[in-house]
Amino acid sequence: MTDSLRLDRTATLPSDGTAGTLVGRVWRPELGGPSPVVLRGDDVIDVSAVYGTVSEIGELADPAAALAAIVVEAGAGERIGTIDELLANSVEADRDPSKPFLLSPVDLQVLKAAGVTFAVSMIERVIEERVRGDLEAAASMREEILAEIGTDLSAVKPGSESAAALKRYLLERGLWSQYLEVGIGPDAEIFTKAPVLSSVGVGSDVGVLSDSTWNNPEPEVVLAVASTGRIWGTTLGNDVNLRDIEGRSALLLGRAKDNNASCSLGPFIRVFDATFGIDDVRALEVDLRVDGDDGYVLAASSHMSKISRDPEDLVAQPLGDHHHYPDGAVLMLGTMFAPVDDRAEAGKGFTHHHGDVVTISTPALGSLVNRVKSSEECAPWVYGISALAKHLATRSAR
Repeated sequence: MTDSLRLDRTATLPSDGTAGTLVGRVWRPELGGPSPVVLRGDDVIDVSAVYGTVSEIGELADPAAALAAIVVEAGAGERIGTIDELLANSVEADRDPSKPFLLSPVDLQVLKAAGVTFAVSMIERVIEERVRGDLEAAASMREEILAEIGTDLSAVKPGSESAAALKRYLLERGLWSQYLEVGIGPDAEIFTKAPVLSSVGVGSDVGVLSDSTWNNPEPEVVLAVASTGRIWGTTLGNDVNLRDIEGRSALLLGRAKDNNASCSLGPFIRVFDATFGIDDVRALEVDLRVDGDDGYVLAASSHMSKISRDPEDLVAQPLGDHHHYPDGAVLMLGTMFAPVDDRAEAGKGFTHHHGDVVTISTPALGSLVNRVKSSEECAPWVYGISALAKHLATRSAR
């Protein structure tokens, strides 16, 4: 049973601490706005005197080297506290708004997400579609679908001839689905998860709509991508999903995905450097834990090796000559989890309860921890692009 959400460096940072290059954002109440920061030893260093946004850092040819070159004593960086001090003040329920606290580690980047990139989640999307979001009908439909399709779709290369042959087979049997189309077809599902600047960070509350009765966390590995398409770092994300709403119609994706506090990222972006790179991303194993106020515990893990499309291939789908993001983007790589175990009543599977604490973790990236509330209860999103522009203009005039 969870009494209170607590954050500290041991539980939140990567297993090698600050050996890598870790970038985040901090709310500076005395300045009335956010600052990009880098972690060094026990300290959190504000680098806004050199780089006003995290997006700007991502556009550098070598972000890790540029950040390493910042010398605090020369005025290029400012120590604003210890890591433990900021983590302790980042738990929303206990936050002192007069002191700095952590935000989502991205700012002007477009928040994109890939869907149906793992075989298990692919099957679950088909089930949602068939039962039209009816949680009680899902268990029997799951048995029927798995009997026909099976679960080992991970060996099917999207867009390949074998994928086309499987499509023909399933069409003949009336089992083809729009979710299978994006799962094993040539084009991935890429959608805009949330507006720029609307994501929340570690310690903040995440939201599900109060009228949703079937929903779940979607733990995902998230890539930070420059405007050129170059991947420069990685973080963790929770692509909170309302299965009952998306199951009614895929055209309700926005309603199911984009709500107040429905996108969580963090705790920090691990910048690619000598300690961490794209091959390390491919080897990540991600753990999910849900602790309920009622004593309920869900624990699961999955490996990035089970993804159906390579991370670099997924990045090439939304960014290229056909589409540009001048401030860069982050791309959530799709969920490896689709919890189906019954939480309360038999046959009704998993859904969130108010107060659940969701922990998404992997040793190389640390832990993203959030408490679940209704979207209507979560703090409203009030700090947008115009507010950031005014803040940056004010700081540059100082």
